[in-house]
Formats: sequence, structure tokens, C-alpha cells
Amino acid sequence: MQLSSLIDEALPAEPTSCIPIAILPGEGIGPELMEACMPVLMAIEDGTPFKFDIEYGGKIGKDAYNEFGTSLTGEVSDFCQRAFQSGTPVFCGPGGHRFVYELRKRFDLFCKFVPLQPFPAMQDTGALRPSAVAGTDILLLRENVGGLYQGSWHTQQEDGSLSAHQAFCYDEHQVTRIMSVAVAAAESRRGSLCVVHKPGGAPAISELWVQVARQCAASSSVELRFLEVDTAAYLILAEARSFDVMVTPNMFGDVIADVAALLLGSRGMSYSFNLGTHGAAVYQTGHGAAYDLAGTQRANPLGQIQSLAALLAQSYGLGQLSDSLRTACNLVLAAGLRTGDIMSPGATLATTAEMGEAIAAALAQELQSPRQATGAASTV
Repeated sequence: MQLSSLIDEALPAEPTSCIPIAILPGEGIGPELMEACMPVLMAIEDGTPFKFDIEYGGKIGKDAYNEFGTSLTGEVSDFCQRAFQSGTPVFCGPGGHRFVYELRKRFDLFCKFVPLQPFPAMQDTGALRPSAVAGTDILLLRENVGGLYQGSWHTQQEDGSLSAHQAFCYDEHQVTRIMSVAVAAAESRRGSLCVVHKPGGAPAISELWVQVARQCAASSSVELRFLEVDTAAYLILAEARSFDVMVTPNMFGDVIADVAALLLGSRGMSYSFNLGTHGAAVYQTGHGAAYDLAGTQRANPLGQIQSLAALLAQSYGLGQLSDSLRTACNLVLAAGLRTGDIMSPGATLATTAEMGEAIAAALAQELQSPRQATGAASTV
């Protein structure tokens, strides 16, 4: 499903030949992940009518903060503004400090989609039993521009002791728009929506989320389920198949998405996309910059490559091409090629670049298949 249509009906038509992409390589392992995506883009150009028009932006995150005193510079902000105004998605590597929060706030990228669909080839890899992972298909929606991460804060000395102050809120408009998207997503899938809250710990915000959820779902056939965040974090691993769509406040979604990455085998497999109105879209991994791995070619590029697949489906309506890319990823994993974080007995250890090249080769084969088409419909 083209989930972007739930937020913005004014989507670009399927491209006839040129696919523009604005790239922010990021920091830490970011540039290596982006390099691993380049053979994939070349395979698409060789096997389809599409060509990519790529423009690169500047430094983000800690790299930008150390040099310019801000993690989202005016240069990068202008770069993203130009991209969004032309309907071009941003393909983003990891960035630290407050980059992601500032970017989301600046461009009102209020809805973060986190698909949790383990590859079949990965179901026996990682910390969880195969029986706990099999059949998992969860779509997590996280509100991005309110809550704890977007509040105000300061520290001060009080009676000789340092104190930290944090203030934040949610208003009805913020909750209604994310909840409306969540209800629509659940209607398009299996009809179940889990709303995550914490009534004892955050009573006012939880009451607002519950009230708005019931209002938004009242005229739909969606079945609502309310879970406290700690219970949700436990059950998403213990009973993953019981979840369809989940919607969460900002911080709760951050924690649950990282916990749920265990269902995928590794955080290196996780990815997301952040959407706003008028075509604003940022595609990224679900993990950090892993500065300790930078330059070692040990990072897992599967999260970055899956976010590229999401970009093709969500921003350009190329669902079948997106699905072919995911199929190529699964074929490579099933053949036993793995990075260190997802190694299994008998597997072959691959570098970041080798994984990208192998997936590109598998995709090239997929694109030659008679069943392959580049049109609509995707697995998300």
C-alpha cells in the first residue's frame, strides 16, 4: 500500500524516466551505507526505464554541530526545502545530536512509519526463536513533532544543586492527525489498532490520546486496543503476531521501535520513513551512526537499502520495483551472505560493500524475470 497517500493526496505521478533523489550521506557509517546503495541504483537503471537524478547535501548531526554549532545547518535546511518544494524525497544517512528532531520539527514531518516485516531468510537469526518471529507483520506509527523530544528544557542552580527542567505537551490537533492516519492504515490492513499510552505515569497526555483514538475510530470498523508502553514493549516480542498497526507518542515509539528491531534480527535491519504534507518525505535507517564502525566496512546496509525500497514505493508509487528489491535482499540472505551483526552458522561474512553488490546482482536477476513489472502496489 502507498501509505503516503494517507497523509497527502497530492502525490507525484509515477515517473516516466527520471527519479530525483536528494541525498544526505550522514556521518559515522552513513557514507559507507550510501555507497552500498549505489550498485542497487545502477541495477535499477540498467534493468528498467528509470534513471536517477541525484543531488547531495551537506554535513548533518554531530559533524555539523562540531563545525557549525548546529546539527541542522541553514545550508542543509535550504537543501531539504528545495527538494520538498519540487516533490523530491530526501534519502538520509544517520545523523546524531538533535538533527532528526530538528529536521522533523522544521518541516512538520509529523508521521514516522516503521514497518516491522522480518525477511523469511532471517527468521532463524538473532536473539528470538523462529516461532516468535514467524508471521510478524507490524506497522508502527510514531508521532514526531510533539511530546518529550520536542519540548523545552533548561538546567539551573537551585540552593547549590543543579536541577534539570523539561516541559512538553500534546495538543488535540497533533494527536488527531496522527491517529487519523493510524486508523486509515489499520482499515487498509487487518483492522486492528493498538494505541500505546501510560495513564498512571502520564495521565493527561494518555487521556487525550485515548479520547482522540475513540473519536477517530468511531465511524470505522477498526478494533482499538490500548496498552501501556511497558506492556506493549514486552508483548511486541512475546506475541508479535497479535499486532497489526500500532500508534505511539514520540518517545514511546522511539523505544518500542528499537526493541522491536529484535524481530528483524538486528537494528541494522531496521528502517523508517518520515512524512509530512505537500510531499515532504525523509527515508532513513532505524539505527544510529555507529561511529565505532565507521571506515571498517562492517556495518549492515540492509536498513538503508530497505529505506530506498520504501522511497520507491511511497514517493514514486513503484511498489513492484520496491518489492523486487526486498526480494533481492531476501535472496542474498537466504544464500548465506551476512554482515557480522546477523551472522549465523554456515553463513559467509560480507563487508558493507559486498552486501550492496550482492543485492544489486540479485535485483538485476529479478528485473529480468518475466513476472517483473515496475508499477504499483507494495508489501507495506
